[in-house]
Amino acid sequence: MKTAVYPGSFDPITLGHLNVIKRAAACFDKLIVCVMVNSEKENKGLFTPAERVELIHKVVDRLPNVEVDSSTGLLAEYAKRVNACVVVKGLRAVSDYEKEVQMALINRKLNPRLDTMFLPSSAKYTYLSSSVVKEMAYYGADLSDFVPREIIDDVNEKMKSRRNG
Repeated sequence: MKTAVYPGSFDPITLGHLNVIKRAAACFDKLIVCVMVNSEKENKGLFTPAERVELIHKVVDRLPNVEVDSSTGLLAEYAKRVNACVVVKGLRAVSDYEKEVQMALINRKLNPRLDTMFLPSSAKYTYLSSSVVKEMAYYGADLSDFVPREIIDDVNEKMKSRRNG
């Protein structure tokens, strides 16, 4: 069975992430969407890692070969633990490429059986990021073109409590 891991912070998951998930799920027997704690972003998140896992579940539970997990360690070690042979990374722009290739080489050095598959973003999601979604939510913008409908209320409520808290 071919297992792949799609890692990210997913704070929150966007329609761009969901697009990559659906495309990658079609390529592998099992796809694990893994919320990774990024040391650079750790204390700046809108949602806790556990909340992100819950939101992703709301969005992907209808996809039979997709699982959701979280990890605080190195991606290469996590992939080894779950017997994944591929890391899936979405690329929005050329500027993403250099950093992602560097990470792919490091992951391969740490886990020689691990490959990385790059999926270019669909054109309509090239501009989309979780940071953009958070900024829009902060100002009360309509999120229906940016995040899965299942979690729009969650994002709006969380941002509302952050603004008022």
